[in-house]
Amino acid sequence: MNIPQKVGVLGGGRMGAGIAHSFLAAGAEVTVVDVNDEAVAAARERIANDVAGSLKRGATGTAEEWLARLTVTTDAAAFAGLPLVVEAVPESMELKVSSFRKIAEHAPAAVIATNTSSLSVSDLAVTVDNDVIGLHFFNPVPASKLVEIVVADSTPEALVGEARGWVEGLGKTPIVVKDAPGFASSRLGVVIALEAIRMVEEGVASPEDIDNAMVLGYKFPVGPLALTDIVGLDVRLGIAEYLESTLGQNFAPPQLMRDMVARGELGRKSGKGFYSYA
Repeated sequence: MNIPQKVGVLGGGRMGAGIAHSFLAAGAEVTVVDVNDEAVAAARERIANDVAGSLKRGATGTAEEWLARLTVTTDAAAFAGLPLVVEAVPESMELKVSSFRKIAEHAPAAVIATNTSSLSVSDLAVTVDNDVIGLHFFNPVPASKLVEIVVADSTPEALVGEARGWVEGLGKTPIVVKDAPGFASSRLGVVIALEAIRMVEEGVASPEDIDNAMVLGYKFPVGPLALTDIVGLDVRLGIAEYLESTLGQNFAPPQLMRDMVARGELGRKSGKGFYSYA
């Protein structure tokens, strides 16, 4: 097995739960830490649902066997002694820095891998003494085959090779990118999504027709507006604002995007975005 036998995940939301599931599927023992009892219960339910989906698709074992290797708790001391902890909290530099420090306090020898989709891994790395690398998983994690390995200025070369092995051990494909704003995936994906939103804003075409243009004409597996609904408009707005501040006006969020987020139209998770999910 190319992955550590024991792994921690900080944050049990959609991404954290998916990451935890991926390591469980590869045979690891996984410890998930979240902020309170309600979040812990929700994380456990998400992971159990992902496990049930894997078993339904033909994975071996039973749900009981898989979940016996899972611990979900509010106590970050549970990370003590783990060789790898994946940070999967929301896309806020302040929150991620405090999360890194919490991990470092309880697991000073662990490699910390951040699931950030756009923030500087190097800026995060300087806040702790641990070795740090980016492991950017994609939503939905159980189905996605890609993990973007982001190399910080301080990331040891040997760790990059180890990270490749971890990703391959999860049955996914790694790509390695320099720590630059938006990396490769978010930088390209977000600029396409923003242009699609501007086209809706300008009345160029309907969301359905814009998405069909990319799915049928360019063989995208899902259109940029439907994907924005999956990721969450609030998440993509935050990424766009960060990329605008670092890369310029090409990443300026359209007013329509800001208005939709203000109305709570965040995509699938709110029941409405560019499409209705009621």
